[in-house]
Amino acid sequence: MIEINNLTKNKINEKEIKNLVNIFLGKYKIKDNLSIAIIGDSRMREINYLYRGYDKTTDVLSFGDLNEILLNFSQIRRQAKEYNKETEEEFYFILVHGLLHLAGFCDEKESDRLKMIDLGNKFLSKYNKSF
Repeated sequence: MIEINNLTKNKINEKEIKNLVNIFLGKYKIKDNLSIAIIGDSRMREINYLYRGYDKTTDVLSFGDLNEILLNFSQIRRQAKEYNKETEEEFYFILVHGLLHLAGFCDEKESDRLKMIDLGNKFLSKYNKSF
């Protein structure tokens, strides 16, 4: 079961999110009980400080022990603008990035971060998500 909690006023396509997530879960053999929360800056900053010790916001946090992903829609929107992307494109890219963390990938080292970016782009390409 995939649970999506949108705690923002931004519109999201739950059906498409669930479809993409189901395909990802099957590919990477992740248990299918997953919770996704879409939140804003202040809540993400609080959680990032509480769990990681960083007093700043971030785009995504993944909690493997809970099988939970938190997405910061405000940060994703800012990043989309910065990278000259559509917000939807950045949203799905960051969602897949969070899923990759649940699959056991880390991005502490630059080489690992680049590998995750490549895997995310390849997955979205195979998923046929064109923007």
